[in-house]
Amino acid sequence: MVVKRILHRAALGGEWVIDNVLFRGRPERPVLDAYRGYATPEGLVLRARVMAALRRTTPEPEQSRWRNLREMASLFLTREAAGVAVVAPQSGGVRAESDDEGYVTLRLPGRFAPGWQQVALEIDGDPESRVPAHALVPGPEARFGVVSDIDDTMMQTGAYSLARNLWTTFTGSYRTRRVFPDAVRLMDHLAAHGRNPVFYVSSSPWNLHAFLEQVFDRAGLVAGPMFLRDYGIGRDQFITRGHGSHKSDAIDRILGANPGLPFVLIGDTGQKDAAIYRDACRRHPGRVRAVILREPRPGAPVTARAAMEEMEAMGVIVLHGADFAAVDRSLEASGLDP
Repeated sequence: MVVKRILHRAALGGEWVIDNVLFRGRPERPVLDAYRGYATPEGLVLRARVMAALRRTTPEPEQSRWRNLREMASLFLTREAAGVAVVAPQSGGVRAESDDEGYVTLRLPGRFAPGWQQVALEIDGDPESRVPAHALVPGPEARFGVVSDIDDTMMQTGAYSLARNLWTTFTGSYRTRRVFPDAVRLMDHLAAHGRNPVFYVSSSPWNLHAFLEQVFDRAGLVAGPMFLRDYGIGRDQFITRGHGSHKSDAIDRILGANPGLPFVLIGDTGQKDAAIYRDACRRHPGRVRAVILREPRPGAPVTARAAMEEMEAMGVIVLHGADFAAVDRSLEASGLDP
């Protein structure tokens, strides 16, 4: 712990030198990168990040892995701006300031129509920085919500192997990344033409938000707000919080934002999702109707099987298998009708 504290302080000092000496403080003309937001009983939660410039990948068909690597690496070479006021000028002038990593969250009070709502955000005093921010509002006809993992659940990644995960992430492009066809069909079924809201939770960093949107759009995967991970260095954080902690916090936030809605949790057995979802069932008794797990390797680990048995003992429907095709066929028999 002492070594970690020393490294944390050294990292904070190094980041200060980079931001204030090499980059000489705040960017002269910062820009906004808006993320998909969500609704709560009180209103909309809009999320964005203030940076010196936006970075996007624009891969050509059949381009080399080396070029993919350079483009993907560029997504992480960001320069953030802290203490920048962001406003929603057409929504009563709601405003908030970006934190040390450039993140900003605006909360718009009120009642909004179901579906995707669009709200303009801009940096205070700079109308040319305006960008559209979107937030999903579930409708009263929703029968349940869906929370899904991304890596090795929706998209082939190899997240259970760090080396394979890094190779897949940095040497591919949104044109080459593979979304499982059975995942697309399952999510279409569960979303029921937009009636049931879908949310995605991943340990991928926020730097990949736009990239993941491209991957999902190209595959035809149901759109939903994403809850990604901050890999920055802050006074109360060194690099990042744990995988389980991040996913658990996101699930709690989503269920808290939709207090009257039961949920289906989707994941895989390669990254402790079974245990994380079991703990969520304990924290939110009666709120989780079903858990669906992909098994990326032959058979589920012993710990995952034990967690699945515990969830079944709580009355939660648990469906699992090597792919989602059989799971999709079992949904109607299980009584989980979208």
